[in-house]
This record gives sequence, structure tokens and C-alpha cells, in this order.
Amino acid sequence: MNAGDFDLVVDPVDGKGYYYFERVHSELICADLSDDLTDVTGYYSTHLPRRRPPMVREAPAYFRRDGRHYLITSGTTGYFPNPSEVAVADTYHGPFTVLGDPHPSDPSGTSFRSQISSVFRHPAKRDLYIALADRWAPRLPESESDQSEAFDRHFAALEAGERPASFDLPDVDTSIADYVWLPIRFDGRIPTIEWHEEWRIEDFG
Repeated sequence: MNAGDFDLVVDPVDGKGYYYFERVHSELICADLSDDLTDVTGYYSTHLPRRRPPMVREAPAYFRRDGRHYLITSGTTGYFPNPSEVAVADTYHGPFTVLGDPHPSDPSGTSFRSQISSVFRHPAKRDLYIALADRWAPRLPESESDQSEAFDRHFAALEAGERPASFDLPDVDTSIADYVWLPIRFDGRIPTIEWHEEWRIEDFG
């Protein structure tokens, strides 16, 4: 099957590998990797099915905390940002329970104008997880960042068997893309990402 954005995971105990990716415009897949981590075994599970973009989830960013398995995903709007979604499971293969948008304080609904690509635990801090996000269009004003409705209209027309109107989207120059690094706060098992103009690792336990 075709694969979009992906994340690779190796279990820290048994060394088994897993491959999370978007099956294009439909759902997320978790596939078992071979023992040498260079191929898939053929066993896989399906998760978070959605009818069409922009609701389909892509760009899975996996992390593990307190024995639970988390995925933060993006909607499908090309290089334009959209609301993230976080889901949690007790095993690599789920089932995953959707917890909602980890950016609840962002009124723009664009994940602070970025797309999370990786989450990792700081090696010297007991419970500091950091989200790394791509900001594909740093010069795009906030008023033009959310293009979800345009994608929704386009793919709704395709789904209905109609000829969609052409996209009239702002230009995006990804050669100047940059990054957003933000700490993750936890309320129980719920991860939350808040905006910080600047922050220090030393401020976290």
C-alpha cells in the first residue's frame, strides 16, 4: 500500500520495530517490522479511519509515557497547518482512543501554525517530553494559515462525484520553513502543548 508521512518505533525492551504511516487519504496503519528492521512482516492494524481529507490523519508522531502509547497526528491540508489530534492506546496496535486537540489554547486551530513531526523525552529529565514541529510557511499570516475549508470543499466535491473547483490557495515557499519546539504538559494522561515565546529546559523537573 502507498505510505505517506511515517514514524518508526523500536521497543526499548524486546527490540521489536513498528512502522506507523498514513494509508493515503483513508486511515493510519501500524505495521510490524522484520527482526532486522529493514522490511515489514505483513502483519498490520488499522486506526483512526476518516472518510476524506482534511479529516484524514497523517504525520504520526509516536511517543510512549507510563506504559501508554501516544500518537499525535495532523489533518491533511498539504503545507497548510491544521488542528492536531492526540490518541492513546495500551499497545502498539491499539485500539487508540482519541483525546482531542493537544493545542486547546490556540484560537487559530492551526497547532500554532505548525505540524508536529516528532515527540521525544529529554534524556536528562524525568518527565519532559518535547514536541518538534515543522512550520512550513513561516511568512504566511495567521489569517491565511487555516485552509481547511478549501480542502474540505474540494474533497467533498470529489466524494460526491462532482468536478471540484480549482484551489485558490496562497503560495507557500517551503525553502524558508523553520521549526517550533515546545514542551508537553500532562494532566493525568492528557498531553497539552501551550505556546511559549521562549522556555528553558532547566524550568522542568
